[in-house]
Amino acid sequence: MSAPATDALGAGESPSLRDAATNALRYWEPRRIVSTAVLTAVVITHFVSGLPSSRQSLSVDLGLLIFVQAVIANAFYCFAYIPDVFVQLSGIRKAWLRWRWVLFLIGTAFAATLTRNVAMRMFLPEVWH
Repeated sequence: MSAPATDALGAGESPSLRDAATNALRYWEPRRIVSTAVLTAVVITHFVSGLPSSRQSLSVDLGLLIFVQAVIANAFYCFAYIPDVFVQLSGIRKAWLRWRWVLFLIGTAFAATLTRNVAMRMFLPEVWH
Protein backbone atom coordinates (compact mmCIF):
# COMPACT_ATOMS: atom_id res chain seq x y z
CA MET A 1 0.00 0.00 0.00
CA SER A 2 1.45 3.36 -0.97
CA ALA A 3 1.75 6.24 1.46
CA PRO A 4 -0.62 9.16 0.88
CA ALA A 5 0.65 12.66 0.24
CA THR A 6 1.33 14.38 3.53
CA ASP A 7 1.17 18.02 2.53
CA ALA A 8 -0.02 20.43 -0.18
CA LEU A 9 3.42 20.39 -1.85
CA GLY A 10 3.22 16.73 -2.64
CA ALA A 11 5.44 14.97 -0.13
CA GLY A 12 4.74 11.25 -0.14
CA GLU A 13 4.91 8.55 -2.75
CA SER A 14 1.49 8.24 -4.35
CA PRO A 15 -1.30 10.70 -3.64
CA SER A 16 -4.94 9.76 -3.68
CA LEU A 17 -7.22 11.41 -6.23
CA ARG A 18 -8.56 13.53 -3.38
CA ASP A 19 -5.04 14.69 -2.40
CA ALA A 20 -4.16 15.48 -6.02
CA ALA A 21 -7.40 17.43 -6.50
CA THR A 22 -6.85 19.36 -3.26
CA ASN A 23 -3.29 20.18 -4.31
CA ALA A 24 -4.52 21.34 -7.72
CA LEU A 25 -7.15 23.59 -6.15
CA ARG A 26 -4.60 25.13 -3.82
CA TYR A 27 -2.27 25.79 -6.74
CA TRP A 28 -4.64 26.97 -9.47
CA GLU A 29 -7.27 29.03 -7.64
CA PRO A 30 -4.95 31.80 -6.36
CA ARG A 31 -3.48 32.02 -9.86
CA ARG A 32 -6.95 32.46 -11.38
CA ILE A 33 -6.89 35.99 -9.93
CA VAL A 34 -3.59 36.70 -11.70
CA SER A 35 -4.86 35.28 -14.98
CA THR A 36 -8.09 37.28 -14.78
CA ALA A 37 -6.11 40.43 -13.98
CA VAL A 38 -3.92 39.89 -17.05
CA LEU A 39 -6.96 39.49 -19.31
CA THR A 40 -8.63 42.53 -17.75
CA ALA A 41 -5.48 44.57 -18.36
CA VAL A 42 -5.47 43.51 -22.02
CA VAL A 43 -9.07 44.68 -22.49
CA ILE A 44 -8.51 47.97 -20.65
CA THR A 45 -5.31 48.63 -22.61
CA HIS A 46 -7.11 48.22 -25.92
CA PHE A 47 -10.04 50.34 -24.76
CA VAL A 48 -7.71 53.15 -23.65
CA SER A 49 -5.56 52.92 -26.78
CA GLY A 50 -8.70 53.28 -28.87
CA LEU A 51 -9.94 56.43 -27.14
CA PRO A 52 -11.85 58.50 -27.99
CA SER A 53 -13.50 56.32 -30.64
CA SER A 54 -13.64 53.25 -28.38
CA ARG A 55 -16.01 55.14 -26.10
CA GLN A 56 -18.63 54.90 -28.86
CA SER A 57 -18.51 51.10 -28.57
CA LEU A 58 -19.78 51.18 -24.98
CA SER A 59 -23.29 49.77 -24.60
CA VAL A 60 -25.27 47.33 -22.50
CA ASP A 61 -24.85 44.73 -25.23
CA LEU A 62 -21.07 45.15 -25.16
CA GLY A 63 -21.09 44.85 -21.37
CA LEU A 64 -23.07 41.61 -21.62
CA LEU A 65 -20.72 40.31 -24.31
CA ILE A 66 -17.70 41.03 -22.11
CA PHE A 67 -19.43 39.32 -19.17
CA VAL A 68 -20.12 36.18 -21.24
CA GLN A 69 -16.54 36.13 -22.50
CA ALA A 70 -15.22 36.47 -18.94
CA VAL A 71 -17.34 33.50 -17.84
CA ILE A 72 -16.07 31.47 -20.82
CA ALA A 73 -12.45 32.42 -20.04
CA ASN A 74 -12.90 31.28 -16.44
CA ALA A 75 -14.47 28.01 -17.59
CA PHE A 76 -11.51 27.40 -19.94
CA TYR A 77 -9.15 28.11 -17.06
CA CYS A 78 -10.56 25.00 -15.38
CA PHE A 79 -9.10 22.84 -18.14
CA ALA A 80 -5.74 23.18 -16.37
CA TYR A 81 -7.04 20.81 -13.71
CA ILE A 82 -7.18 17.91 -16.16
CA PRO A 83 -3.46 17.58 -16.91
CA ASP A 84 -2.51 18.75 -13.42
CA VAL A 85 -4.41 16.04 -11.54
CA PHE A 86 -3.54 13.42 -14.16
CA VAL A 87 0.20 14.10 -13.94
CA GLN A 88 0.09 14.32 -10.14
CA LEU A 89 -1.20 10.75 -10.15
CA SER A 90 1.66 9.63 -12.40
CA GLY A 91 5.23 8.70 -11.68
CA ILE A 92 6.56 12.16 -12.61
CA ARG A 93 4.62 14.02 -9.94
CA LYS A 94 7.63 15.58 -8.19
CA ALA A 95 8.97 17.10 -11.42
CA TRP A 96 5.48 18.27 -12.40
CA LEU A 97 4.99 20.12 -9.13
CA ARG A 98 8.17 22.08 -9.87
CA TRP A 99 7.31 22.80 -13.52
CA ARG A 100 3.53 23.24 -13.70
CA TRP A 101 3.99 27.01 -13.63
CA VAL A 102 4.92 26.59 -17.31
CA LEU A 103 1.36 25.41 -18.01
CA PHE A 104 0.09 28.51 -16.21
CA LEU A 105 2.30 30.82 -18.29
CA ILE A 106 1.43 29.17 -21.60
CA GLY A 107 -2.28 29.13 -20.79
CA THR A 108 -2.29 32.75 -19.68
CA ALA A 109 -0.34 33.84 -22.77
CA PHE A 110 -2.74 31.95 -25.04
CA ALA A 111 -5.78 33.45 -23.30
CA ALA A 112 -4.23 36.94 -23.48
CA THR A 113 -3.63 36.51 -27.22
CA LEU A 114 -7.26 35.52 -27.80
CA THR A 115 -8.43 38.35 -25.57
CA ARG A 116 -6.27 40.82 -27.48
CA ASN A 117 -7.87 39.83 -30.78
CA VAL A 118 -11.38 40.14 -29.38
CA ALA A 119 -10.63 43.46 -27.67
CA MET A 120 -9.14 44.89 -30.86
CA ARG A 121 -12.28 43.93 -32.76
CA MET A 122 -14.43 45.59 -30.09
CA PHE A 123 -12.48 48.79 -29.58
CA LEU A 124 -10.31 49.20 -32.67
CA PRO A 125 -12.54 48.01 -35.54
CA GLU A 126 -10.62 50.13 -38.05
CA VAL A 127 -7.60 47.88 -37.54
CA TRP A 128 -9.62 44.85 -38.73
CA HIS A 129 -11.12 46.42 -41.88
